[in-house]
Amino acid sequence: MNTRLIALLAAAGTFALAAPSLAQDAPKADSAAKSAAPSPEAQVRSRDLVGTFGGQRVPYKVTMADTILSDESGKAEAVILTTSYVKTPADPARPVFFLYNGGPGSGSVWLQMGAFGPKRVAIPSDGKDDGALPYPLLDNPDSLLDVADLVFIDPPGTGFSYLTPGTDPKKYYGLRQDARAVAQVIRRWLADNGRWSSPKYLGGESYGTSRTAMVVDELEGSTYNDVGLNGLILISTILDFAGREPTPGNELAYIVTLPNMAAAAYYHGKVQAPSVEAIVAEARKFAIGPFASTLLKGEELPADERAAVRKELARLTGLSETYLDEANLRVTDQRFYKELLRDRGLTIGRLDARYTGKDYDNAGETPDNDPSFYGIDAGYTAAINVWTRETLGYKTDRNYQAIGNVGGQWDWTLGSGWGRQAYLNIAPLIGQAMRQNSGLRLFNAQGYYDFATPFFGAEYSLKRSGVPQDRITWRYYDAGHMMYVRDEDRAKLSADIREFIRAR
Repeated sequence: MNTRLIALLAAAGTFALAAPSLAQDAPKADSAAKSAAPSPEAQVRSRDLVGTFGGQRVPYKVTMADTILSDESGKAEAVILTTSYVKTPADPARPVFFLYNGGPGSGSVWLQMGAFGPKRVAIPSDGKDDGALPYPLLDNPDSLLDVADLVFIDPPGTGFSYLTPGTDPKKYYGLRQDARAVAQVIRRWLADNGRWSSPKYLGGESYGTSRTAMVVDELEGSTYNDVGLNGLILISTILDFAGREPTPGNELAYIVTLPNMAAAAYYHGKVQAPSVEAIVAEARKFAIGPFASTLLKGEELPADERAAVRKELARLTGLSETYLDEANLRVTDQRFYKELLRDRGLTIGRLDARYTGKDYDNAGETPDNDPSFYGIDAGYTAAINVWTRETLGYKTDRNYQAIGNVGGQWDWTLGSGWGRQAYLNIAPLIGQAMRQNSGLRLFNAQGYYDFATPFFGAEYSLKRSGVPQDRITWRYYDAGHMMYVRDEDRAKLSADIREFIRAR
């Protein structure tokens, strides 16, 4: 480790304890690996640390451990890394919270180094680019370690986790396949750590919320190996994919993104309102009422009704009536990113509309890139490598996959019994789990400026019949997809989830 990084980590409190040694535990053998086939070695690194979280001083052990999944013959197929933060001494009565990010293909770096881990990366909180190094690692008082032990999971193809040579990606890259692997890792962790009796929480961000719906079906839908859960924690939810991308004939995407457009226009001063909550409330009402009716009428829409809707749409979005007319009242999110601030020569972010960027030129319909992603990614990548390699001593020649390229290989089908699946909606799996487990509660967190997983889309998917509404907690934040990049919202998100866990 170079001198500058040593000083940086020391200042951040990483070496607050008296030089504990990194422990290399004995490799864990997969119970199914009985053949003589060569198998990768399961690496385990652990360290005892202490920190202050939620106002409480908490001693804890951090453990990075590889879990090896094998096929029926015992051949190793996948090496999956978990990073666990467990209060010491271990207490089976404490809740345990299993977390992952999304993508598919995203490592757990975002939630681990940005929201809930004991350390976080310091990047600008106000929607500004993170610039160049250094990106300090700071103590994170907003970590949830005071109320729950934390287990971050990197599914195959994300983080340092990988498939072994010769393993068919189709066995792991897909809705069902990925969920089975994650569920197997969770069961293994519970058994290895003696935590079957602990209250259990499961959750993720973005596609991680889709993964949660699938994993809860694997955990609670297994008659002979049921894992009861206490809560699902969804951050930036995507369950009903019809609202994700606008396609000809599908009007839902225009409806669920309209409140986001109003929020972004308000933030950038293109519309006036008492607050973002006020403009969002107006946009919700208009989107589900006159706007939805207008789109569904298609070419039979009367001219006077079209004019009235166009005028209100312009008031809510900050776009000109001329532009709205030329777009046939249907503005895609990509067009909106480019058009809203075209007069200023700027584009806005997809993950977080607070961010702005400058394209090669001011023409065109869509932005060159997403300023809310390239504005934060370098800081997170640096942080996870410093923390895992240099502080915890994890040894690997593999690059950390913050965003892997597995999405193009993903199997988006749900299997038999789901029809042709031209319409992918996995929210019913959450409803089924909640109906079959009367103690299962759901926490849903959404950012107002998130176009990747619009908050109105989350509301639409979860406010359906079959989902018990009295066990859902809704919380909103004045930021985007990763609301925790804003300091005030990281603290609020932490406090909200802490309250949710304590309320069990």
